Amino acid sequence: MEYRINNQIRSREVRLIIEEEGDDGRPQPRNVGVVTLREALDTAANYGVDLVEIAPGASPPVCKVMDFGKFQYEQQRKERRAKKNQQKVEVKTIQLRPKTGDHHVGISLKRARGWLENGKKVKVQMKFRGREITHSQIGRKKLEEIKLELSDVSVVEQHPNMDGRDMIMVLAPNKE
Repeated sequence: MEYRINNQIRSREVRLIIEEEGDDGRPQPRNVGVVTLREALDTAANYGVDLVEIAPGASPPVCKVMDFGKFQYEQQRKERRAKKNQQKVEVKTIQLRPKTGDHHVGISLKRARGWLENGKKVKVQMKFRGREITHSQIGRKKLEEIKLELSDVSVVEQHPNMDGRDMIMVLAPNKE
């Protein structure tokens, strides 16, 4: 987000907030109220820091007296921390056809079980060719069997539905 600071602020009046050190040593915001832009800039200059517009959409805009460099640094640290704690979920795909034999389905299920136990999502894709699409209930039945077979290690995130000539179901690992 882009912040306007000091002379970049365009409003005549602003709602001024000053952060002062509280009893416990932490900064406590104090609402000064609605003042002219000139008064707010003078106040920021007296404190030796910047006037930063933090809520430009408010009426009047909310401005805070703070060290802008320190504020930017804290924002970057928050973003880095959030990014570090973010988990990337990998999605593995199994492709089947309505005529796929039970042995091959079993092999795919064993693979899918392993992926689900490792915390990955599994997308089961039933591909229909030619006139197989007219018997989509066969594919739906196979996907329901797969869902039942893997129900101990997974939950259905997306129920079987058609996407063009494919029927897709997404399974996510159990939270336990």
